[in-house]
Amino acid sequence: MIKKLLLGTLCIAQFSLISANDFTPNPIKDNGTGYFQNVPKSVIIKTKKFKVRIDKQPNGNYLYQSWGANTKITAKPAMIISNGELIPDGSGGNYYFEFNNNGTIYQVWRNYLTASAKKAPYTLVVIDQNGKTIVNQDAQIVKN
Repeated sequence: MIKKLLLGTLCIAQFSLISANDFTPNPIKDNGTGYFQNVPKSVIIKTKKFKVRIDKQPNGNYLYQSWGANTKITAKPAMIISNGELIPDGSGGNYYFEFNNNGTIYQVWRNYLTASAKKAPYTLVVIDQNGKTIVNQDAQIVKN
């Protein structure tokens, strides 16, 4: 009986040491988004009226470029906004990119968790200086 008790105690001690060695006290966060999100370095989406490309820059900020929906991405962008940021939205994996262009806010939402399985993977939202939403369009991934 004592041998079984000692053997059990030794096994528990071994498992505790293994678990302690696997513990990381300060996990590394990427993009300030937490541990659960896999944010692409570059994404191209298309709405009914626009194509939008978002790229992560070396300084950690994001670059927004947009074209008309029927314009090739190789053409000169109709709009370029730098210094965008990635903003986590809750703990379920959703996030959005936000860009400010002279008071007009451009947001590109990543929709992981939605109430509908048919919801588009991205949504483009544009808010004017008065806080009024002037564009709200679902977007499909062209390149991820």
